[in-house]
Amino acid sequence: MSARLISYARVSTLEQELHLQLDALKAAGCKKQLTFTDQASGSKAEPPGLNACLKELKDGDTLIVWRLDRLGRSLRNLIDIVEQLKSRGVGFGNFILKK
Repeated sequence: MSARLISYARVSTLEQELHLQLDALKAAGCKKQLTFTDQASGSKAEPPGLNACLKELKDGDTLIVWRLDRLGRSLRNLIDIVEQLKSRGVGFGNFILKK
């Protein structure tokens, strides 16, 4: 199996829209079927989209997010997630669409 780009996007409220993040992830080469999303506050302990995303990632894959604050609830949480990815052989990157 070849390495894959797996992406994750999150908005904090129902009033916010995911389209800016999804457009940027698509521009980065991420496929829609390998993009996971949540529409909930980052303080929610178990975001289902993030959990599914992390479960999908395999050794050699790379997780792509639009901005770092979309992944972790706090700096410590973000560091923990990135360290967990590294220990599993998963790469990590963020992509901000340049205008």
